[in-house]
Amino acid sequence: MSEMVLDKHRTIDCSAQKAEELREMAKRMRLDALDMALSTGQKGSHLGGSLSCIEILAVLYGEVLRIDPKRPEWEERDRFIPSKNHCTLAHFPALAEAGYIDKSELVEFTKDGGRMTGYPRNLEIGLEYSGGSLGMAISVGIGIALASREQGRSNRVYVMMGDGELNEGCIWEAFMSAYQYRLDNLVVIIDRNHLSYDGDTEEVMALESLEDKMKAFNWNTICCNGHDTGDLLRAFSAIKEGVPNIIIADTVKGKGVSFIENRREWHHSRISQEQYEQARQEVLAAD
Repeated sequence: MSEMVLDKHRTIDCSAQKAEELREMAKRMRLDALDMALSTGQKGSHLGGSLSCIEILAVLYGEVLRIDPKRPEWEERDRFIPSKNHCTLAHFPALAEAGYIDKSELVEFTKDGGRMTGYPRNLEIGLEYSGGSLGMAISVGIGIALASREQGRSNRVYVMMGDGELNEGCIWEAFMSAYQYRLDNLVVIIDRNHLSYDGDTEEVMALESLEDKMKAFNWNTICCNGHDTGDLLRAFSAIKEGVPNIIIADTVKGKGVSFIENRREWHHSRISQEQYEQARQEVLAAD
């Protein structure tokens, strides 16, 4: 029997069958990300940080978000704000899976005249936020969450952040603000891949214990395996009312491709045809 958990908005299916469906969705998204990376040629792309959050986005777009691709401007839709906006190689495949865009458009990524640009905001393809400067999106999310509550809407705002950007002081001010206003319609997801462009997060500016820090800020704090779709479903179903919620998803930068995993030089890099073929085989062979 499927385990169904009711959150404030909807029922989340935490069954093994749903987790498997989302795992297969994530595999397709990884292959799409590789196709997009190859299509950029010498421009290169942000593969490392995109591969680390693919399961998170699969679970969001495949089960959690209350959205309607046929009504992209529906006022009651949930909002997804990608603070780590270097994840377009994961985000656009998720939008394709959800039905906002056709998969054929993905390989037009960064091509002149196309819709698949680096930091776009385009409601018709399901995008809510344009940004590249880190540390700003959570404040945008807080503003949207406050406005939604004032207008009596039941939607949620989901903000996905990278762990490296937690070095920004304004983020911690935002964490205080979200609790001050008891924004239980705000959910933050941390892609905790332990690696920023400058190196290991614990060497650059130690974050641990991140869980204890967020509990001290009075957030409902949920930790999970960010590559386990079942664990992610359970995490999203554990959201509480009355306080803001944060999911700390433990991940691996470059997950799924051996020569990219935990390599900071793949934050932004070019992938050769030979590397592409190897990466594709590894993704296809993964359990």
